[in-house]
Amino acid sequence: MAHIADVEIVEPGPAEDAQRRIGGALDRQGLGRGDRVAFYLPSSANLLLCVLAAARRGVVPVLLNATLLPTERDVLIADAEPALVITEPSALTPLLSGPPADLAPYPLVRPMHYTSGTTGRPKGVWSGVLDDADAKAQFEDEADLWGFSDRDTHLVCSPMYHSVSVRLAGAALLRGGRVVVLPRFDAAVAVAALDHHRPTTTFMAPTALRRVMAESGPSDHFAMLRLLVHAGSPCPDSLKRAVLKRVGPGVLWEFYGSTEGQFTVCSPQEWSQRPGTVGRARPGRRLEVDEDGLVWCHAPGFAKFEYWRDPDATARAWRGDAFTVGDVGRLDEDGYLFLDGRRDDLIISGGVNVYPAEVESVLAEVPGVVEVAVFGVSDDEWGERVCAAVVGLDDEDALRRHAAGHLAPYKRPKKYFLVDALPHTATGKLVRRDLPTALRRDAPGPDGGS
Repeated sequence: MAHIADVEIVEPGPAEDAQRRIGGALDRQGLGRGDRVAFYLPSSANLLLCVLAAARRGVVPVLLNATLLPTERDVLIADAEPALVITEPSALTPLLSGPPADLAPYPLVRPMHYTSGTTGRPKGVWSGVLDDADAKAQFEDEADLWGFSDRDTHLVCSPMYHSVSVRLAGAALLRGGRVVVLPRFDAAVAVAALDHHRPTTTFMAPTALRRVMAESGPSDHFAMLRLLVHAGSPCPDSLKRAVLKRVGPGVLWEFYGSTEGQFTVCSPQEWSQRPGTVGRARPGRRLEVDEDGLVWCHAPGFAKFEYWRDPDATARAWRGDAFTVGDVGRLDEDGYLFLDGRRDDLIISGGVNVYPAEVESVLAEVPGVVEVAVFGVSDDEWGERVCAAVVGLDDEDALRRHAAGHLAPYKRPKKYFLVDALPHTATGKLVRRDLPTALRRDAPGPDGGS
């Protein structure tokens, strides 16, 4: 196994001891309930242990995308005002040698992740500190849904700044299972881990799933899996059907959720009977679709959240005990949800959210740009590909150079269209949804590659 040395193993017994020491180290540094500790790091076993230990002490982990440029990162750190900031993996080592401290049996907080709205301004999803009863209910909501136990080995393929990675890995570990961590996603390493460590559960975004399928060939790498979950972006029917043929009965599940909260779950049998559905409401939740097509989720109390220091955005997201993230869909007569579209402007590329307004504001700084519109087009590899239409400039290299200096790689447009004008309504509003069709027909533009 040429690649197997690239993975890390977390065993439940030593992990518990390490978390207690980490809890003591945080306590020694003066961090208490509700304080925040920011992590700007790639995935690792130590990062997982630090996040869980902090959460079980009531200290809120702020998990920042490790591919952000320092300027982007620093804006979020300033907003979160953490008591401790860790930006180097080596800085985790001292936390492992603290005096042992008592830990709650379950995380008392949800990690704080940053998401954005149509303004492009990042917003922290903040849930505060839970009491013991809500902490137990929140943990069991995830652990019971997927049936984690001490017989499981869970494979972490997605970066830990994705909310699902810590949720599932933490549920598996605290139920007595072991965890296998990929420091970064590599299809060959993932296949090697499947063969060597024989995990029983894993999560993969559709982009990662496609790559693993291509890497694995006809071999039976999925034989030990009892659960393979996907989410994060639409999964093409052709890919889903191909995976269903490779895994055992009842293995391939899907859920629909967001950084803010979870909506649905869908078994393979349900999807086969209703292709295209993302399932029905998760236990303890109820879905409804309003007259505008917005999907609302009535959630249990432990799932309450707010946007960090943004009461207006919080008020728009909640209606009583129900929240929305602006996605549009429809419910059939049996309560199965079909999504008709994501948030108006949101692009989901490789399972990661890209917000056009943020990218547009960066590209608008390039001298000569009169107007810019960023949008997504369907892509078999990434789910959606980030594209930009630009008026007033014929220098694509200048756009690419500026994007490379100011945007993380996943936010940079893969294709530019240099055009004379953009489509608008009679009132001057950009008609973003018309861009992919109009530009393919009228201004194909050069392909910038991946």
